[in-house]
Amino acid sequence: MLPYLILGATYAFAAAVQPGPLQTYVVSQVLSNGWRRTLPAALSPLLSDGPIILLVLFVLTRLPATFDRVLRCAGGVFLLYLAVAAYRTWRKWNDRGRGADLTRSARQSVIRAAIVNLLNPKPYLAWSLVLGPLLLKGWRESPINGIALLAGFYTAMVLTLAGIITLLAGAGRAGPRVNRGLVGLSSIPLACFGCYQLWSGVTG
Repeated sequence: MLPYLILGATYAFAAAVQPGPLQTYVVSQVLSNGWRRTLPAALSPLLSDGPIILLVLFVLTRLPATFDRVLRCAGGVFLLYLAVAAYRTWRKWNDRGRGADLTRSARQSVIRAAIVNLLNPKPYLAWSLVLGPLLLKGWRESPINGIALLAGFYTAMVLTLAGIITLLAGAGRAGPRVNRGLVGLSSIPLACFGCYQLWSGVTG
């Protein structure tokens, strides 16, 4: 159970700090409406991911069992790509330009944050290539493994988003530098997770 809990939490942290539509929206909410009104947006993945998970699992359970190894390898490559992209973002971070992008984002409630995430391609890719196959693998071994993966993922996701919102509220001008550091840090677990997925897919 513990490995699945750790894998879920690790991937959630890396996903939560990656620049994307949801993160842009969350930061824009802090800048425009303050951290107290924005904090509920940390719960948005709990609202938006349900349909995504059901859709992906519906497809995955109807694929040949051998295709699972192919998906794991594809997921490993995808994660390594994200790790490289995170590293490049960290190297080329532009505080001024990124801040301008953030302030132009939508400024609404947790419901809109969920809609933003629902229309974001990243969750579909994550559940299709990484989390979905891992969830099915763990569930077949023992349902508690699947539950541990989900619990680790969503606990870490919500707490990381809430932490980012709180940091931005207290960091002031240091906010962009904090975000940059988190993005750079995320490249490490992404690379490790990608190597694990590749090894799991090759060895079966």
